[in-house]
Amino acid sequence: MRSLLNRFRSSRKLSPGNTHGNGVRKLDVMDGPPKNADESAAIIEELSQTFHVSLAQMKTISEQLKKEMQKGLNQEGATVAMIPTFVSGRPTGEEKGRYLALDLGGTFLRVCEVDLCGNKEFKIRQKKYKVPLSLKEGDFCDLCDFIAECLGSFIADLNPGGSILSTSSTHDHSTTTAGSSSSSSSSSSSSNDSTTNVNNNSNAAPSSHHESTVQPEQDKYQLGFTFSFPVFQTSINRGVLKQWTKGYSCTNSVHKDVVEMLQEAFLRKQVPVNIAAIVNDTVGTLMALAYSVPETAIGVILGTGTNACYYEQMKDIKKWDGGETATDEMVINTEWGAFDCERLCLPLTIHDRKVDRESLRPRQQMFEKMISGMYLGEISRNVILHLIDRHILFDGYSSNDLNKAYCFDTSYMSSIELDDTPDLQETRHILEDVLSIPSTSLTDRQLVKHVCKMVGLRAARLSACGLAAVLKQSNLVSAGCTIGIDGSLFEHYPDFESNMMQALKELFGPYIAYKVKLSLARDGSGLGAAIIAMLAHKNARRGDIPTTTSSPSSTSVAEEQPQQDVQQYQKEASVTENHKDEKSIKENGIQEQQEQVDTKKEIQDTNGDGKVPHQENNQKREQDAADVIEEVPKKQDETK
Repeated sequence: MRSLLNRFRSSRKLSPGNTHGNGVRKLDVMDGPPKNADESAAIIEELSQTFHVSLAQMKTISEQLKKEMQKGLNQEGATVAMIPTFVSGRPTGEEKGRYLALDLGGTFLRVCEVDLCGNKEFKIRQKKYKVPLSLKEGDFCDLCDFIAECLGSFIADLNPGGSILSTSSTHDHSTTTAGSSSSSSSSSSSSNDSTTNVNNNSNAAPSSHHESTVQPEQDKYQLGFTFSFPVFQTSINRGVLKQWTKGYSCTNSVHKDVVEMLQEAFLRKQVPVNIAAIVNDTVGTLMALAYSVPETAIGVILGTGTNACYYEQMKDIKKWDGGETATDEMVINTEWGAFDCERLCLPLTIHDRKVDRESLRPRQQMFEKMISGMYLGEISRNVILHLIDRHILFDGYSSNDLNKAYCFDTSYMSSIELDDTPDLQETRHILEDVLSIPSTSLTDRQLVKHVCKMVGLRAARLSACGLAAVLKQSNLVSAGCTIGIDGSLFEHYPDFESNMMQALKELFGPYIAYKVKLSLARDGSGLGAAIIAMLAHKNARRGDIPTTTSSPSSTSVAEEQPQQDVQQYQKEASVTENHKDEKSIKENGIQEQQEQVDTKKEIQDTNGDGKVPHQENNQKREQDAADVIEEVPKKQDETK
């Protein structure tokens, strides 16, 4: 048998380690650096074929995803979970009122006051507080008390000596007109106020200024709580914690209702706030745009991770056993990132399989691993290393930096694709100065640029497959709608939006561009959460809140899973020499380290400004300058 194998290898001129990117063995005569333009073109064609997603494949993928979505609507335990979110009703843009939002999910707690002004306009004032490490690891009751005191202080600072339910006309006269450009930071001196500055190691939260007894229900602020951890949601404002992630390990909390515990803290601290809804960031994205663009029917995250939600008819949610609802439809959180863990239709390459195999959760979140910002850079790095092993790139030389997992940030891909200098100087800088490749030729840089282009293009086309499945499931292909999309892949990655639309045109015909609009939607965890609180409160006052049922979390796996894969390499990064610390942080994208760097500089309100796409969720939560209350009037554009 061995001699037969050797004869086969000899006759085919094969080396055991040389393979095409798609897993097919490759002839030795094609290895080595390209000697002329024809060989370069052949290598580029090989890469293009490796990552190409044909129209036939896109149709198969979208149809299979639609089938999996229907399975998830019919039964629990499906691969695509299709989680009922208990959010029913749609904003019209004419609602008015002041609502609060809390966003807990990392180093900072963000508190927002959202003033819905009607006429599709709103204003936001917000503040963030650093959560001490001791509270992340201590008793959850202490963390709840901290949150309550921060919230009480925030309310008092907004309305010194007045009612918390004062109308929008009582806002500071310095508020600019809605629709004007807003500053990314505030010049307020409150950042030095010792009662509000909690960016230190003390466990003490700011003192609450509220000494009055708790008001009746109608006198309370209604709050949307974005809780970015896995929970079993049992109603619009009830959720049982499954486990902690992202550096939290609070005791006295797992398998308990986190909303009830936080509401009890509000009572203890006499903070007149009712938690009207526990919020998923993807659903928040849908609502954040729907207030300004009421025809918004789908919300999507395309950033660190990926997910989608949409309105589904209650009659088609066969597994629902929660009783009557306020309307005949409910928002469904698809959790589409888990699609095709069975590997039935996604066009996996050897590079995708390697990334999956070395992740913390192999054979899970396969769709996400092929299209989200967390993984695109890692896929590209593996392709580059594969070409190095074949002596096609860099004369066969790599570097210690390039050999580190997750060092090739998705932001590098973006910069390389945007590099239009004659000799690709920005690409040279990234490869030689940042990643320490000894030397690169122009041909090397051109091939690396093509790798990035192909990986990014494939991600956009696969994302379009997901949109196509949701459009068909919700019967919106002919009717049309606006799709609200958050995340810096969509916002900043070169041609991502146009490549998605081109794929949709291939799937549905050119008319789809007139029926379906892709629009940027920001701040689902703030604005979106407040709007969900408004809808939930309105339904509750009518007595339309669904009865309790068991449903998996509407907290997105899209946000949870990618961070865990990066944390696998945190120890390795921490032992790097001191003079490489800043570079190590950028390369590995570790959440805690990045947030510590961000606190030393003014944080721009640009969702990461396109510089680190796979960390936009962290930066979005830190878009204010540290400890400054900011009043930001906004009006979402109807189109991007």
